[in-house]
Amino acid sequence: MNQQTEKLGVLEKVGYSLGDLAANLVFQTLVTFIAFFYTDVYKIPPESATRVIFVCGLIAAFFNPFMGMIADRTQTRWGKFRPWILWTSVPFGVLALLAFSTPNFGPDGKIYYAFVTYLLLLLVYSANNLPYSALSGVITGNMRERNSMSSYRFVAVMIAQFIIQVLLLPLVLIAGDGDKAIGFEKVMTFLSIAGIIMFLITFFTTKERVVPTAQQKSTVLEDVKDLFANKPWVVMLLVTILVFVTLALKGGMYIFYFENYLDAGQIALFLNNIGFNSFISGLNSMLTGMGLTEFKWPEDPATSGFALFNAGGIIFMIIGIGFSKSLADRFGKREVFGASLFTSTLFIAVFYFYPADAIGTVFMSQILHGFFYGISTPLLWAMIADVADYSEWKNNRRATAIIFSAMIVGLKVGLTLGSSFVSSILDHYHYSVDLVVQSAETINGIKLSVSLYASIPFFLAVACLFAYSINKAMEQKIEQDLNTRRQSV
Repeated sequence: MNQQTEKLGVLEKVGYSLGDLAANLVFQTLVTFIAFFYTDVYKIPPESATRVIFVCGLIAAFFNPFMGMIADRTQTRWGKFRPWILWTSVPFGVLALLAFSTPNFGPDGKIYYAFVTYLLLLLVYSANNLPYSALSGVITGNMRERNSMSSYRFVAVMIAQFIIQVLLLPLVLIAGDGDKAIGFEKVMTFLSIAGIIMFLITFFTTKERVVPTAQQKSTVLEDVKDLFANKPWVVMLLVTILVFVTLALKGGMYIFYFENYLDAGQIALFLNNIGFNSFISGLNSMLTGMGLTEFKWPEDPATSGFALFNAGGIIFMIIGIGFSKSLADRFGKREVFGASLFTSTLFIAVFYFYPADAIGTVFMSQILHGFFYGISTPLLWAMIADVADYSEWKNNRRATAIIFSAMIVGLKVGLTLGSSFVSSILDHYHYSVDLVVQSAETINGIKLSVSLYASIPFFLAVACLFAYSINKAMEQKIEQDLNTRRQSV
């Protein structure tokens, strides 16, 4: 195993992180808006949207191990994983646009169109994001540099999350002049082009350094056997599924929480009292004074409040990410990940108990949740890279991509379950897009979804970590043993 562990430059870390920024412009849109887009924009019945999201997600999820085997066996002059980022960049962008387009089909035609475009997007996402994730395990074998690179990466993820969760819906309304269908198509066109450019930058600025020796060969059967004998891999698969169930469930349900539960008048008063409306007015005065067009922030309190709510959480996630590396270096990834995830979950669970007019308390809970969850976000991916090292340390064979398939399988299954829970819960509690005011039963279901239902998977993920054996001491031993072993080759 050939390996270089020199300090990575800022250009390479930023270049690598742009790949996640590009992917998350689409991924965050799926997490936050796919159920809303299908039900409220494309007018697909909730039960049909549930089937599309669930079936497509499961098919794509179980495509990932096969994609991992293919990527591990890819041999090009650019490496194993980088070329997949290049090859999938344009198809990814095109399919992202098609998935959020609204061709004028009949009821059945809409469902078929949604199924085909969503499935193809998820499959191309796997072919892009699995090799991209595996790339982090071969750019360097130095675990501290991986922690640093993960922090860069997740700042990029938070930027994408900010763009989507804070600005997307306002931009959709502006671009479509109130028509959400037209707005989604225009905004996704821009995001798709930007994403393609960022994927190309990732391809050209990164390098694969941890390279298997020519003597290392393994069969698919050996790879699969190693995988399921790898207890840390099994644990991280479960953890990833549970984490993304919560992210998709609460992320997809927040818009309904703002539109149907929180008091619109109190949201408007809160935005005025904190000076947000004055800020928008001042910004527009400056823009018009410069001869530019006004920034048309939505006047609807629910939309405006929802965007600012997400902004507060994301900003404090970025702050939390800033603490992640130093805490992980000192205490170990497992310990910091578990503690921060547990604490962040407490601030989700309490959402159920807030009255509809407690807007400031809702925003403060989101900020505190964002800070503690931000500490955990880079560590999940860095731990998967450690699991790949653990597999090599234990078996004397490295199969990076199939190890990372745990993350992508877990991500897809979690996203599928969480997103389908959104539409199925709405259907179970009799949500109707045609009602101006939802029933008390429906509103209670929405409250449960963003709080108690969403907190359960996070708590279970924390419990799973008690079976994860790679603590700080083992991290250091694995790194030292692998360095010694590789230098002797």
